[in-house]
Amino acid sequence: MEKRRIVLLGATGYTGQRVLRELLARGEKPTLVGRNRTRMLTLADRFEAELPAVEVDVTSVPDLTRLLGPSDVVLSTVGPFMQLGMATVTAAARVGAHYFDSTGEGAFARRVLLELDPVAAARGATVVPAFGYDYVPGNLAGGLAVGKAGERARHVEIGYFITRSGHGDELLYRSTLRDSYTLTTAGTRQTLVAGAAEDGFAYRRPRSGMPSRLVDERAAKRVRTFRYATVKRAAMTVPGTEHLGLPAVFPQLESVEVALGWLGRWTRPVQIAATLQAPLLRSAKVRAALVRWSERLPGSHREPDADGRSLVIAVARDGHGRALARSVLTGPDPYEMTGSLLAWAAVHAAAPDAVLEPGVHGPIAAFGLDTVSRAAAEAGVHEVDEVPARRP
Repeated sequence: MEKRRIVLLGATGYTGQRVLRELLARGEKPTLVGRNRTRMLTLADRFEAELPAVEVDVTSVPDLTRLLGPSDVVLSTVGPFMQLGMATVTAAARVGAHYFDSTGEGAFARRVLLELDPVAAARGATVVPAFGYDYVPGNLAGGLAVGKAGERARHVEIGYFITRSGHGDELLYRSTLRDSYTLTTAGTRQTLVAGAAEDGFAYRRPRSGMPSRLVDERAAKRVRTFRYATVKRAAMTVPGTEHLGLPAVFPQLESVEVALGWLGRWTRPVQIAATLQAPLLRSAKVRAALVRWSERLPGSHREPDADGRSLVIAVARDGHGRALARSVLTGPDPYEMTGSLLAWAAVHAAAPDAVLEPGVHGPIAAFGLDTVSRAAAEAGVHEVDEVPARRP
């Protein structure tokens, strides 16, 4: 078998350029696909690389279906994904191409699972949405924590945090509201704001005595507290692929919670404000207005500060809520991590001897816990040792 072609959509964006840099460093020559061939060729020249570039409407399923083939590995960084991403993943699933993306939109990942899992499975395509900072380290930390806890594990809570280097011990650094602006791109902030208008979900029992399943639940419904290295961090619940992927690997789980803790001390005030505004978001006009406003957020051309770091904490609990095990991962800033992980996924899936499970999966179900651990290590993500601290 020949090596598969790697196709990259969104290379001219901030995250896409990170992915392209990582692919080139691995000796790959991806085909660039987007709406402006001139910009793509200019980017390739800047990287001193001769790369094929194809201009196409990235929102057209027919156009993308004609372009892609079953021997392709497709990487997409084109967001917002609920608005711009379905055509690419639909085309990939239909033709049997493997697919990975950088989405942080849980609603998009859920839609992909519900609509395309049987299509991808039938065509031999492996589809893994959110194969970057969102949500590989959370799936990995959750899997490691549940693996340590064993069969007694019934619940897992996962928190995502950002820290900074150069400010003392990064494990002790408390993020601030300003960090959520200076360490992120405009696209990320747009996704966070617009995500408030999307339907969220959680994995738990809808009622006592019923089996656990995905249930509708708005983002920021609850605040969870994570303690590590003497620091207490608050985080708001969000929909992630951990809800979709971890129960498939660990069927004993009765609940999975994912929470975002980027806002520091502003977490609870923002969560309260979100709760008060939740009734307004039932209006289609208000939801549409919020999405439009998110597209006009300030700082659209500002690049994130270079000293960002990632911190992910997972706690596995028994049926009574008692903590059994914990896994704490640290790594580079979210964009560097995403670039490395997506490049790794492409190279791994493009290998002639690669064997992947067809269908839509979370990262652990797609590759296995040990393989994801190795991929994360290549991206600079490592588990840190336990330290004396208060009970999680």
